[in-house]
Amino acid sequence: MSQNPLLREIETSYRRPNVPELRSGDSVRVHTLIKEGDKERVQIFEGVVIGQHRGGTRASFTVRKISYGVGVERIFPLHTSRIEKIEVVSQGQVRRARLNYLRGLQGKAARIKAERGPIEETPAAAAAPVAPATPAAPAAAPAAPVAPPAAS
Repeated sequence: MSQNPLLREIETSYRRPNVPELRSGDSVRVHTLIKEGDKERVQIFEGVVIGQHRGGTRASFTVRKISYGVGVERIFPLHTSRIEKIEVVSQGQVRRARLNYLRGLQGKAARIKAERGPIEETPAAAAAPVAPATPAAPAAAPAAPVAPPAAS
């Protein structure tokens, strides 16, 4: 970011407020707006984050996926208005910031270990009301022999 307070203020006005925490190795689903003729539609690009470039409003991240046996990489500007939303599908456990070595791997060798840790609840699951537990039916007491009514 710029050191000048005026430029810093202008740059922060263009930043996205709802950017999820992204790291290299995360599997993400990026919903992008695609313009075809006079229509716009949302296209989903799902893959692994193999790198990030920080830099305020100029920040970007690279996503790689395999499509019909061919590796496809796409660089997304983080604060663009053409991205509708970014979903983090799963977090990967990697020891590098740039995962360029994945370009030379195929199949099972290109998998990334899932990160272990606390599982976060999805917003839908957190918003769903929890039904109160119904009390169990009391255990039936052993039946005492009932004496026949007395004849008078």
